[in-house]
Amino acid sequence: MPDERTLILCVDRDDDIGYKADVNEPAVGREKCLDAANRLALADPEDSDVNAIFQAIKTYDELSARGEDVFVAVVGGNHTNMIDGDRRISQDLGKIVWDNEITECIIVTDGAEDEFVLPIIQASVDVKSVQRVIVKQMPNLEGTYYIIRKLLDDPKIARTFLVPVGLAMLLYAVANLLGSPEIAIVIVVGVIGVYLLFKGLGIDEYFGYAVNSLHKSFVGGRVTFVAYISAILIGSIGIIIGLTSLLEWYTPDRGILFYLLSFVYGSIAYFTIAALTASIGKIIDVYLNEKNALGRVIAVPFFIGAVGIIAYGASVYALSVGSSMDFPVLGVDGVRLIVYTTVIGLICAAFGVYLQKYVSGWLKRSVEKDEL
Repeated sequence: MPDERTLILCVDRDDDIGYKADVNEPAVGREKCLDAANRLALADPEDSDVNAIFQAIKTYDELSARGEDVFVAVVGGNHTNMIDGDRRISQDLGKIVWDNEITECIIVTDGAEDEFVLPIIQASVDVKSVQRVIVKQMPNLEGTYYIIRKLLDDPKIARTFLVPVGLAMLLYAVANLLGSPEIAIVIVVGVIGVYLLFKGLGIDEYFGYAVNSLHKSFVGGRVTFVAYISAILIGSIGIIIGLTSLLEWYTPDRGILFYLLSFVYGSIAYFTIAALTASIGKIIDVYLNEKNALGRVIAVPFFIGAVGIIAYGASVYALSVGSSMDFPVLGVDGVRLIVYTTVIGLICAAFGVYLQKYVSGWLKRSVEKDEL
């Protein structure tokens, strides 16, 4: 159809064109895409993104020769932070689609990692096809060895596979030197288990996002930097006190829930203070820099306090009825305490909801007053 315009889009999610070839803006148009491919090829001839960009240009030439109205572009993400990279891809693509009146898109990618952004692209333009570019390699042992060696030289793959394996082997060697080989096996299995759990649940991405936020708050001179550091230190103390509480009120033949609540009994106050410190620092920064967003964060300290109060009551109740040692709270008092803490926690949370609604209304009225 004459009113259709197709975008041939090459997605470089880890931003090799920016990190290696110093192409920091989206390459829009055939000449700029060709220049980006040449610069990346000169910087790293073995990068598969080079082939993907050339494939995008080839597809553009073929469709253009058939008389179709086509457009070609290369967008990059972020080399160190995938969340920021995906946001950048979404923003750049939206601008390209709007400026050039794009109606449909053909994606050219060099691997499955770039295809993770397919939902982001579909939010801006209708995707008609996905082209996967696979680089041909020598099918012999030497070629396979070379590929494996180059993969291990990749910083992303090295961090994913080599670091946990190396750490596990190091811990095993240290435990053996200390004369405890049975503990060494437990340590190695525990380290690998924690790593797989972090990767499987995606906790490592949230951790990376937290580190990136901490760096931004430090560079931006935000109160949250001091608040987050304080929260980390207080939380670390909470972990130590929680483990001490677990050892103090440990009772054989109890379930894992009892051990968990024994840990909570000693640590919940510190965890609550740490979370409150971080949230108050965030509220201060929002008030000073983004006052319009204050309604979204003002209730967070009240929710944190509610959870902390209820968790404390539940842990005291569990220890009062389940511990065979001389716990300072008796069973009946434990029941009474969990009722009181639950009621106080719910009141605290309800007040937070009310305050959030009040602040949101106040901000809305302030904006309307300023517009008048």
